[in-house]
Order: sequence, then C-alpha cells, then structure tokens
Amino acid sequence: MSVAGLGRSVRESVSGLPREFWWLWTSTLVNRLGGFVATFMALYLTLDRGYSASYAGLVVALHGLGGVVSSLGAGVMTDRLGRRPTMLVAQTSTAVSVAVLGFMVHPVAIAAVAFCVGMASNASRPAVQAMMADIVRPEDRVRAFSLNYWAINLGFAVSSAGAGFVAEYSYLAGFLGEAAMTLACAVVVFMKVPESRPGKSAAAGAAGADSGEGVRLSTVLRDGRFMSVVGLSFVIALIFQQGYVGLPVAMGADGFSSSDFGTAVAVNGVLIVVLQIPVTRFIQHRDPRQLLIVSSLLAGYGFGLTAFAGSVVGYALTICVWTVAEIVNAPIQSSLVVRLSPVGGRGRYQGMYTMSWSAAALIAPLMSGLVIDRFGAQWLWGACAVLGTGAALGYWLLVRGLPGEEGAVSTGGGNASGTDAGTGAEAGTGNASGADARTVPAAEPAVERTA
Repeated sequence: MSVAGLGRSVRESVSGLPREFWWLWTSTLVNRLGGFVATFMALYLTLDRGYSASYAGLVVALHGLGGVVSSLGAGVMTDRLGRRPTMLVAQTSTAVSVAVLGFMVHPVAIAAVAFCVGMASNASRPAVQAMMADIVRPEDRVRAFSLNYWAINLGFAVSSAGAGFVAEYSYLAGFLGEAAMTLACAVVVFMKVPESRPGKSAAAGAAGADSGEGVRLSTVLRDGRFMSVVGLSFVIALIFQQGYVGLPVAMGADGFSSSDFGTAVAVNGVLIVVLQIPVTRFIQHRDPRQLLIVSSLLAGYGFGLTAFAGSVVGYALTICVWTVAEIVNAPIQSSLVVRLSPVGGRGRYQGMYTMSWSAAALIAPLMSGLVIDRFGAQWLWGACAVLGTGAALGYWLLVRGLPGEEGAVSTGGGNASGTDAGTGAEAGTGNASGADARTVPAAEPAVERTA
C-alpha cells in the first residue's frame, strides 16, 4: 500500500466518530497502559512468592470469580444508575484494591483481595460497552469497537514488555503503577465523559425497537440466540485465557523469566496494534459465518502448537497464530451483542456477555494449574486444540440456523432481545456472498481486555 493510500485508510478509520468516543478511547488507553495484575499474577505467586501452580491457579480463579459476581450487578447498575457512575465507582475501587493487593503477604489475604480486584476491575466493562453503543451511530460501531480494541492492545503491548522488566525489579512497583493508571483513567472519565444513558422517552421512541422497558435478567436468559452466543463465547474465552494463566506458568516451569514471558506475550499486542485496523477493513466484506469457524480453529490449534515450543521465539510464533484468531474475532463481536440487545437493556445484556468471560477467567486458571501440576503443560495445549475444534463445530451448528439476508427479520420484530433499531436487520443475518459486516453475524472476541 502506498503512503497516500495508507494515510487515506487511517483517515477513513478515525473520521466521523463523536468527541465523547475519543475521550472514552483515551481512558481505555490510559487504563491498559497500567495493566499488570491480570498478566503477571501467576508469575508473581509462583516465582516471587514461591507458591505452587495450583495455588496460583486458585488465586487467579478467585480473581475471575469476583468478575462473575460483579458482571450481572454491574450490568444492572449500568441500566439503572448510568454508565458514567458505574465506571467511576468501578475504576476507583480497582485502583484502591490493586494497591492493597501489592502489600498482602498472607496467602488468605492475597486470595481475598484478589477476589475484590476481580469484582472491581470487571464492573466497568458493561458500562464501557453500553456507552460506546449509546454514543456511536450503528453504522460506525464495528469501526469504533475496532479502534477501542486497538487502544486496548496498544496499551497492552507497551505495558506487557515494560511491566515484565518492572517485575524483575519489584512486583510492588507494578501493582502501584497499575493503581495509579487506573485512577488516572477515572479522572479522564470524570472530567471529560458525559453520561450517555438513553432516557425512557428516547429508548421508547427508537425507530421500531424494543425500548428494553421491563427487561430483567430472566429476559436475557430466555433469549436463546443470545445465550448461544454467550455459551460459545465462554469456550473461546477459556482458550484465550490460557495465554495469561497457563502460558506464564508453563514458561516459568521451563526456566524462562518474567521478562521472557513479557517479551513473548507482547507480540500479541504488537500484532494487534499493527494489523487490527487493516484486517478489520478486509474482513468486513467477508462471510462472518466462515470466519467464526476458522478463527475458532486458529485459536485452538494456535495454543495446541505451544506444546512444541522450546524457546522464546518458538512461544512467540505460536502466539502469532492465535493472535490472528483474536484479530479476526474482536471488532465485530461487540457490535453483535449490541444488535441483540434492547436499547434500555444494554447494560444487562453486556453484563451477561461479560460474565461469560469472567466465568472463563474463573475456570481457566483452575484448569491450567491442575493439568500442568498433574499431567504437564502438553496436555493443557492438547485440550485447547480440542476446545477450539468443539467451538468451531458449535459455530457451524449455530450459523446453520441463522437466516440469510433475504430472511432478515425486522428489528421491530419478535426477537426476544429487542434488536437495536439502528441495524436495519437482525444480528443473525448472514450473507455468503460477502455482504457488509454491519448486517451479518459477528465473530466472537479474543481475550477480553476491555477497560
């Protein structure tokens, strides 16, 4: 691509989005620049504190359990109290709890505070996703979610490499650094990001859409199509979580340092930063039904190849494989969740979706710790390949039941979720001939690193 063509591509990718989005984007970037706990918790407990892989898995699982507990509550808060208050409470609580965690030495205290960190850090996710859906036009959402994910990984790429070297010097410095950056994120939200929650009249007046009035958690659970997406999301998340719980423990057991792991896993963030936007522009005219299947296989077998890695370069190459799956999945899935959600119930739907990732964050460390301790890391990577194959089969079965473009259901029709009126077609719509991604089912996300 020529320099002029590259410049035009960048301008088209960033133009036309509201100012509020860019402040939210900035807060996301600031938050991820301080990322440390989720990435280095397992290494901190095994290498610095000398605990077993099973104990490290237990603590990280409690961190995930905190996210499970808070996901649905945060979703309800997002709908009832508003997006901005939920984010401020969540980010301030995260900053305090992360700082406290750095000073804990007793194993029970570490586990208890890690649970609190998981609750606080996960609570902002439904609010962030719902606010982006509120402030961005439906036709721009895929692009907006892609840019937000790009910011997440720009911060992740910098923080992973930098935090690895910080950990060599002091893990406490890493905890305090994350606390400071999270607090700065809350300041940005407080100063620059206005509340975006639609009023009752605005929601009810959405063109033909279900306003979401009367939406309860039971409503979400009865939405079969949405819950199918949630279930498959859990399987995919279970695979991707191994990059942050199983991989560091396995590399540590093989004699690699925390900086080695930080360097290897930073490849994931760097590739996403470089490729996310151009790949999004490429796949938006491809059949997402096929991309769901292919990306699931790439994720599973990308981790499966880790069994053959014996050097930092080897680990980095396997990370490249599953990163491709992440890049393909990430930008469109958030748009799918929004399209399947009623305007007035976006928080609850986002909370349920977030819970699938939190549940995976709970199960994945337990799975990795037990498998590595009892059977060895090779069995863990083999299990990832099996799960990827199962997810691909699940997506194949799911998309078989989705209507083609000709069978698209009006957004005002009988979807239990109350599809977003701005889409013009039900999120389940697919087009094998390459229809625009705004009218077709979205791929599931990669590792949930949303701020």
